Amino acid sequence: MANHHMDVKICGLKTPEAIAATAAAGASHIGLNFFPPSPRAVTPEEAAELVRHVPAGMKVVALMVDADDALLDAVWAAAHPAIFQLHGKETPERVREIKQRYGAQVMKVIRVAEAADARAAEAFDGVADLILFDAKPPKDKDKLPGGNGLIFDWTALKAYRGKTPWMLAGGLDARNVAEAIRVTGAQAVDTASGAEDAPGVKNPEKIRAFVSAALQAD
Repeated sequence: MANHHMDVKICGLKTPEAIAATAAAGASHIGLNFFPPSPRAVTPEEAAELVRHVPAGMKVVALMVDADDALLDAVWAAAHPAIFQLHGKETPERVREIKQRYGAQVMKVIRVAEAADARAAEAFDGVADLILFDAKPPKDKDKLPGGNGLIFDWTALKAYRGKTPWMLAGGLDARNVAEAIRVTGAQAVDTASGAEDAPGVKNPEKIRAFVSAALQAD
């Protein structure tokens, strides 16, 4: 495993300072959130400014939740993301449509509580470029589809038989990410809340600690 480079994504960045800290820490992906109810949300206009601070070689990921073509077009024009992260109820057909429309990669988020949830990702084989396994929020917390700081039972991923490469999210932080990598064999990890002092408020120290813990776990 030592020869594989661990991909690390910090999601929900809103300031040039947070982007600089993420780049300096050695992360591979930065996530911009375009879901308005989220405390991490940015507008396409804000994103156009933020992406100017992303160094070459880092991938910009645009988090969308059941977005219509108008919002996708606006985000594409503003930020030209390498990857659209689809965090809603998008179907394999919709994933295929978005890939064809923009020529970007598409990462489909699958929310997991148990093994059967992980198997649901297999419907996206040959369609999505990546799968992101995240925690399924409890019924009463279902307002925001991700970034809730929830951890799921990582052993549920052993049921996944799909061919699509995947990334692990869901309540990861500097303290638990090495264990998560060990249990799941993840080769890519993602955090939003695990690098924050409050929802949407990134802490450069926590960003550094998370990326460092993930890269060392490899």
